[in-house]
Amino acid sequence: MLHGIDVSAYQSSSYDTDGLSFVFVKATEGRSYVNSRLAAQTKTARDAGLVVGFYHFLWPGNLTEQAEYFLAKAPDKPGDILAVDWETTGDGTHASNAEKDAFIRKVKQLRPKNRVVLYTNRNYWLNVDTTSYAGDGLWIADYVGAGKPRIQADWRFHQYTSEPLDKDVADFSSKAALVAWAHLSN
Repeated sequence: MLHGIDVSAYQSSSYDTDGLSFVFVKATEGRSYVNSRLAAQTKTARDAGLVVGFYHFLWPGNLTEQAEYFLAKAPDKPGDILAVDWETTGDGTHASNAEKDAFIRKVKQLRPKNRVVLYTNRNYWLNVDTTSYAGDGLWIADYVGAGKPRIQADWRFHQYTSEPLDKDVADFSSKAALVAWAHLSN
């Protein structure tokens, strides 16, 4: 199991990369928010030689505009992983299953050289999701033992705690295997 973290504007730009193979950096939310630390947090990951992913917090509506906004802000580099964060928004709503699926498909269409994955929590996966569409892989949040999410579905990444920050594991045999997968060579 490979170890990684995900960061947003709430975390430092100079986070500790020791022992990590990957990092996901929040890029955007909706059609107006950009992580103020996006560039610096990305530089920290790249300087450490980590596989880098970027995520967009999805709001209902305007899916094409949200996808275009996300990709206008997230670096365009083959081998980076793109993710949609699908959960309850700040106003208590959430994108529908059809909107989530359409967003993933639009990002895949606009960035065919990047893997696109779905991030969601266990409750959403089991009780809200009706399509089980996760693009190129599922990134599941379930705060239990690392690598032991309580779901039946195949997953690629598991966020297992948020203390002291969001920690993840990836289901790959080696960093080289993750790099190969991220570069669409598998």
